[in-house]
Amino acid sequence: MVGVRDISEAKRIVIKIGTSNLTDKSYRLDPQKVEKLAKEIVEQKKHGKEVIVVSSGAIGAGIGKLDLKQRPRDIKVLQATAAVGQNILMSTYDRYFAKYEQTIAQLLLTHEDFFNRQRYLNLKNTLITLLKSSVIPIINENDTVAVDEIKLGDNDNLSALVATNLDADLLVILTDIDGLFTYDPKRSKKAAFISVVEEITPEIERIASAGGKTGVGGIKTKIQAAEVTMKAGIPMVIANGNEENILSRIIAGERIGTIFLPDAETKEKMKDRKHWLRFASSVKGKIKVDEGAKNALIKNRSSLLASGVIGVEDDFMSGDPVSVVDAEGVEFAKGITNYSSEEIKKIKGAQSKDFEQILGRKEYGEVVYRGNLVLV
Repeated sequence: MVGVRDISEAKRIVIKIGTSNLTDKSYRLDPQKVEKLAKEIVEQKKHGKEVIVVSSGAIGAGIGKLDLKQRPRDIKVLQATAAVGQNILMSTYDRYFAKYEQTIAQLLLTHEDFFNRQRYLNLKNTLITLLKSSVIPIINENDTVAVDEIKLGDNDNLSALVATNLDADLLVILTDIDGLFTYDPKRSKKAAFISVVEEITPEIERIASAGGKTGVGGIKTKIQAAEVTMKAGIPMVIANGNEENILSRIIAGERIGTIFLPDAETKEKMKDRKHWLRFASSVKGKIKVDEGAKNALIKNRSSLLASGVIGVEDDFMSGDPVSVVDAEGVEFAKGITNYSSEEIKKIKGAQSKDFEQILGRKEYGEVVYRGNLVLV
């Protein structure tokens, strides 16, 4: 597992670039900032690193190009602004990466690309193929079609989902502050720097709730991203992207920025299916279980049997992701169900030997197989 001192061993690195690292005060793309980052990223490629970029800046670039006075609030205007800006953003990236003879690729994603299992796997295969071809993928949320129901909301969380999708070794989030502080350093002189975070404590959650905003995301979304990566066994660094040679300094293990270390209990990274279940899947319904079943799932890592099921909520089909909740309705696991909600209503509380008599068939002995279940 990559830690503070051996972070240089990270091979596959996801780098999230914030709007402030790409644009000037008028939201227009700053060519010098883009070239600086392109040069640093290419340098990492030369040292054998696989680099995936998650880039903000499309809406900002569109604001500048359209000479708008502020960020639009209307979703239709935002989408139109992103459509204008995305072209500017990618053409600018291409210009400066081409200077170093580096080919790039554009991927525009929505929530469904992660929530749908097949699209999640297709995305992973595409990214791995690009990396094998020595191409740098540049990913952004598809703001031109995203609406509130499917919008990922910010590129911090998007970068965490990409990192878990690719089983990355490191996520670096570049922003316009030096890392995590006890208070917003732009607003309070009492702000103290935090260099290492080993767990998301109530104090860290307080900081997240009170944090200011940079771009669409803020410190809150960065800590949300850290929660995902830490549980997936992936370290994350927040650092100031305007610092010189920031990437090489981070990779060299210099104590710069704030590093969020992986969960101490994460002995090895999750298998791909469990990555998806825990961090990306959109549950279709809930299966409510009794205390005995809950203990068996948590302590014994057992499969979920029908005998421990006491209820279901919402309609879902066999093969759908579902939330497993206790008698109080508190979620403690997610899994892929072997039976539909209607079938579970019929077999809840029953023994597996009775399934054929109740349903007229018996395809599985478990409602959720332990290999398709992950604790949350």
